Amino acid sequence: MNATLPDLLRLLVVPVLGWAAWRDIRTRRVPNRTWLPLIALGVVLLVWDAWLVWTDSGLFVSDPGLFAIRVAFSIGLLVPFAYGFWWFGGFGGADAKALIVLAVLFPTYPTYLFDGFVLPAIQPTLGVFSLTILSNAVLVGLAYPLVLAGRNALGGHVAKAMVIGRPIRAERAVDEYGRLLETPEGFTRRGLDLDALRMYLQWRDLSLSSLRENPGEYRDPASLPATQNPGDGSIPRADNGTVTPVLTDGGEYDDPWGAAAFLDDLDHGAYGTTAPDLREGLDVLSENETVWITPGIPFLVPMFGGLLVSLVAGDVLVWLLAVVGIGTV
Repeated sequence: MNATLPDLLRLLVVPVLGWAAWRDIRTRRVPNRTWLPLIALGVVLLVWDAWLVWTDSGLFVSDPGLFAIRVAFSIGLLVPFAYGFWWFGGFGGADAKALIVLAVLFPTYPTYLFDGFVLPAIQPTLGVFSLTILSNAVLVGLAYPLVLAGRNALGGHVAKAMVIGRPIRAERAVDEYGRLLETPEGFTRRGLDLDALRMYLQWRDLSLSSLRENPGEYRDPASLPATQNPGDGSIPRADNGTVTPVLTDGGEYDDPWGAAAFLDDLDHGAYGTTAPDLREGLDVLSENETVWITPGIPFLVPMFGGLLVSLVAGDVLVWLLAVVGIGTV
């Protein structure tokens, strides 16, 4: 394989991004230290590329003006885009940082020469590789609902939520990431965040199995114990806490489940969860044997898939548009 040394070094991002995607699926947490070395590498390689272009000494020569435009487009557009999406809640922190890394590492198309063919195979006129990665990531992400629906259909789980979720046993909700797709009234796209559920249970020093065994007792806000540290909602934690409930004479409570007390006790939010969200989710989990959840696959996963597709095939969207007669490859 023939390529410039900077383009070869850019391939180091593949195993790192793959590991980050795997970790994001398993824990929804990616350490910040993952991204800083990659950004530093991207800056160094960018300076290296600029020197090769301006001295006309690289293996693959590019026009200096076009190179500058592509770099400015990649960094000037995608870095604010990633930050803005994170700010408004469209991206997780790891998703935004990964996109910023790719904008710095891949402002232009890398070129890898093999015996008889070149990768990436399809290179559009604009030539901003980070945009290609983003568009391919969106296409990879769009395929996920089809895979999920097929899996649910094969398992006999046919329901309104089958294209965005999957059924699990209710007691397993604390072992999953994502959101409930149910309220007591039926289907919803914005049910209780399962991270917030774990925070609530840790705050109460209570296990979900105990809550399911005695929902009437724990729905009474008088049963709230001395509160605990709610944590951040991540799965790994010992769940050995118990609580002594206080029985009441029934009726409606001002604060069922102590949901408002929990949120008021936090010095930060619970992933956008409101007291009604928490109450409805706890009602569902305490009454149902099976619940539907959306796995909430982080965008980092299709971003990794988009990177792999881009390095091999190039811009798939350009190819699809050419197939239907819009534009050319």
